[in-house]
Amino acid sequence: MFKISRGKTSWFLVKQTDESEWELPKTIVRRGESSVRSVIRLMGEQAMVTAKVLEETGRTAAVIKLNGKPVGQRIIYYLMVFKDASEILAFSDYQWLDFAKASKKLALKKEIQILKNARDVLKEWDRTKGKK
Repeated sequence: MFKISRGKTSWFLVKQTDESEWELPKTIVRRGESSVRSVIRLMGEQAMVTAKVLEETGRTAAVIKLNGKPVGQRIIYYLMVFKDASEILAFSDYQWLDFAKASKKLALKKEIQILKNARDVLKEWDRTKGKK
């Protein structure tokens, strides 16, 4: 997710727990729910943020432990524009950072690449939106 304030773009990073690394926000898709709806729900219910999904920025896979057993997960990342927020409570910590600082904070190389993809998608979105 990004926001533009005073002409500068900032990217939203979170820590799930005090011990976790900085990451891009993500959630699990519930049965019968689309992946787009799940990220809107995450930002609304957990972060108290209103955001609009613009476009997908990439996909990765991960393995998590569920009840002590490894489970494969598909992760879909979306470019979202920040609209409004009240107090952000669901994460241990969060920061709005410029691209360079956000890239350095992210722990996983695949998330750094997703952030680069998001920046490129945003540039293209701005370029094509400006022509309409």
